[in-house]
Amino acid sequence: MEIETSQDNGPKSTGWRGSREIWLDAAKAAFLENGIDAVKIQPLATQLNLSRTSFYWFFKDRAAILAALLEEWEEKNTGGIATACEAYADSVAEAMLNVIGVFLEEERFEPRFDFAIRGWAHQSSAVMARVAAADELRLAAIRSVFERFAFDPGEADVRARTIYLVQIGYISMQIEEPLALRMERIPAYVKTFCGHAPTQNELARFHARHGFQPPTGAMPY
Repeated sequence: MEIETSQDNGPKSTGWRGSREIWLDAAKAAFLENGIDAVKIQPLATQLNLSRTSFYWFFKDRAAILAALLEEWEEKNTGGIATACEAYADSVAEAMLNVIGVFLEEERFEPRFDFAIRGWAHQSSAVMARVAAADELRLAAIRSVFERFAFDPGEADVRARTIYLVQIGYISMQIEEPLALRMERIPAYVKTFCGHAPTQNELARFHARHGFQPPTGAMPY
């Protein structure tokens, strides 16, 4: 394939085509900001100051980059929950802290990405099916935590649904909650979810992992 040239001194004139990651990042940014209809090849090329044909070095067509967005979402958000559920815990309460913690770290789980994908699902039955499959995988992962601590399968299922649907509610309602307030509520959430309150040491480790320092004068764990 011949390298395109242009009269300017930008990337087009050098023949630089970008990279798969650059194109995918731009598509994701457009998707999160304006929805799936904003993910189109020419506007992305213009934004990146690259030729439209550069896109085809990395993706067969628009459908391919949309598929890549779905795969990234599954790997990051569903994978993040699964990894958290597999993390070591001395008690079921500490295991609940592991699960809750994944929703506090955007590098492990992106709420906006989940929200956008769920919005897309209303326009596509195929995407809706992928979302339903991801929900089942996530629920199974959380359910396995309770089963690991000898909860009855039926109870494990209900408790897993309680945790997960609360978190999805946070995302769907786009709740913006100050970290200090979220942290203040977490011990009660843990007790509600599993029937056991976290110990002082478990909460201290949890706070340290998330770089949180309880305010002076805060109620003891």
